[in-house]
Amino acid sequence: MRFASLGSGSRGNATLIESDNTRLLLDCGFPARELEKRLLPFGFTPESLDGILVTHEHQDHIRGVGVLARRFGLPVWLTHGTLHCRHLGQLPDVRVIHGHRTSFLIGDLRVTAYPVPHDAREPVQFVFETSSARFGVLTDVGVVTPHIVKMLANCTALLLECNHDREMLANGPYPISLQRRVGGTLGHLSNCQAAELLEQVEHPGLKRLVVGHVSEKNNTPGLARAALVSAVPGIENRLTLTCQDRASEWFDV
Repeated sequence: MRFASLGSGSRGNATLIESDNTRLLLDCGFPARELEKRLLPFGFTPESLDGILVTHEHQDHIRGVGVLARRFGLPVWLTHGTLHCRHLGQLPDVRVIHGHRTSFLIGDLRVTAYPVPHDAREPVQFVFETSSARFGVLTDVGVVTPHIVKMLANCTALLLECNHDREMLANGPYPISLQRRVGGTLGHLSNCQAAELLEQVEHPGLKRLVVGHVSEKNNTPGLARAALVSAVPGIENRLTLTCQDRASEWFDV
């Protein structure tokens, strides 16, 4: 299994996940044409996707989902709450998932959705597994719960949100109401929160840590990296940060 970020941040998120026989898109917060452009360096077109999984209904995660699904006849996996938002439009092939039920198969990938605290209707994050690899994703979450820690245990690769530095958020351009939303229990993970989670789930088999959803106004890559390395000094050589404006390289799981 391998994955690549097609862009991560408040202006759009999408992650490409591929196994031997399956190719999935996790979220699509970019316009469909922009998503197609970002797939080109990988040699892919949307027709080659086996489907789209959606974490929640915020625009930076679903902007292109409906158009891609209709244009290319792609199935979309999402929760009941996300399905009933008004921004997706009519989808050609809906697969409703539940964050408290058992995992399911998409091709040769076993997928598990798990609930997270975020200010959306029914948000989930995902774990993807093959017989030899386990890839966990955690972004758009306000507080780390014991269930999240359990779900991200024993991962061989992890995509983890480091959204904001608490001091930068408090002294930045956001109004107080937005600061409280971002930094609240239904908002986004700070660098410190992400570092505390990493301390709990890090183990020798964690080969790759990829940092996502880094705020352009309330954080810096250097601060995010420093917080994680301070928590787990041995992680530095396994650590990569994503970018909002361009796709990453492939990351093997």
